[in-house]
Amino acid sequence: MSCKLYVVLLLLPLSAVSAQNSPASQVPRSAGPSLPPPGGTDRQVTLDVQVTDKSGKAVRGLKKEDFTLLDDKQPKNIVSFLAVDSAEPTTGSAAGIVLVVDEVNVSYQTSVYERAELKKFLLQNGGKLALPVSLVIFTETGTKMANGFSRDGNALAAQYDKYATGLRSSNVTSAGVYPALERQDKSIKTLLSLVAYEGTQPGRKLMIWFSPGWPIISMTNMEVYRKDEQRIFDTIVAATNGLRKARITLYTVDPFGPGSSGGNRISDYKGFLKGVTSPSQVVLGHLALQVLAVHSGGRVLNSTNDLTAAIGECASDAHTFYVLSFEGAQPDHGNEYHDLGVTVDKPGITARTRTGYYAQP
Repeated sequence: MSCKLYVVLLLLPLSAVSAQNSPASQVPRSAGPSLPPPGGTDRQVTLDVQVTDKSGKAVRGLKKEDFTLLDDKQPKNIVSFLAVDSAEPTTGSAAGIVLVVDEVNVSYQTSVYERAELKKFLLQNGGKLALPVSLVIFTETGTKMANGFSRDGNALAAQYDKYATGLRSSNVTSAGVYPALERQDKSIKTLLSLVAYEGTQPGRKLMIWFSPGWPIISMTNMEVYRKDEQRIFDTIVAATNGLRKARITLYTVDPFGPGSSGGNRISDYKGFLKGVTSPSQVVLGHLALQVLAVHSGGRVLNSTNDLTAAIGECASDAHTFYVLSFEGAQPDHGNEYHDLGVTVDKPGITARTRTGYYAQP
């Protein structure tokens, strides 16, 4: 089988992707505070924005007029605004935490380390979690979800114990493009399936994915038919817009374990961060887990082996953030890419949100 045919088989139509690995039903979670009313059209784009000072501490008390929102470097009118602060009883946190345990893209030893660290997080403070948490276990045999969002860490840990960590049928360190493509394909399908499901749930979700990510494949040495480029591009659009519409901010934590620095893999993704505007620009590296995380407004954590601390660092974004919306562009064609930027008119302040979206007619 040629490489180009193999790509065709892996990148299934999106309808087929979204129907696979469907998560089990979850206990409904409160939506938190109501968002401001929509701007009146189906083109409204809603952004969750983290604002921090030079020390990385969340900045509270900002007003609508403190923000400037740019669409392709052009200022846009902010049609609705909400400041969410868990310290304010009138709002509280509108976010839940989705922990994704990746047992497909790690070794058996690393998955055992993942399990121990995540149980440590769930059982801290006597199992009383500060935020509602949902647990997802991604395995070679399917995706398992542990009974919805809950603040009961003891119950989630007990549910986690029911899932045995299994040996891999494929070697995650094996050479050759085919095993790498298989893992990438399985992983992207699972991500899209989770995004589709979480899109039916209310409120913002912080999805923390414990994994070095699936293989970053540039395909620069492989001939790819135009139709394959289109399929890859369509998947990028589906992932980017799906994460936004589901209000998922994606975070990655590389659980490489004690005694390892992660090697060169901690920065490989940075070569694929530029927004893709057309099928002719795509390579499979644009679908890397870390790339999707940065584009969603999330973070890539590779500098710690303490997963409990890493979860806390990511989850801190759920306590204080701002929700802005604007009228998206009326595009000249489908899947028209638009860069996004948000700035705050105060010195030493940084705003982090989604880096772009694909406008539709």
